[in-house]
Amino acid sequence: MRNFLERLKYRTIWSWHGVKNAWVNEHSFRTWVWANLVSGGLALWLLEGTALALILVMGILVLAAELMNTAIERTVDLVTEEQHPLAKQAKDAGSAAVAVTAVAAGVAWVVVLFG
Repeated sequence: MRNFLERLKYRTIWSWHGVKNAWVNEHSFRTWVWANLVSGGLALWLLEGTALALILVMGILVLAAELMNTAIERTVDLVTEEQHPLAKQAKDAGSAAVAVTAVAAGVAWVVVLFG
């Protein structure tokens, strides 16, 4: 049990380092955090139960997608800084994942409010 807790401690520390690094270095991540604070605040004010949970979870998923996009961009930049069609495709796919997740969050809001 002690070994499990030790590993959990370090995994938590490393994860929060990733969040901190994204906050400091990624404008898009900060923008999504602020958008989520507004969305979450509205959800807390207007919604309850399952609808509230859905909106909050969708916001968290947008942040997760943005973190994955950041990881893709950093990895591609580590491999090559040259313009290459495959590097562009990888970065564009990561960005598209964020966009699709954000659209899903928007759809959730529309369904909850008008559904």
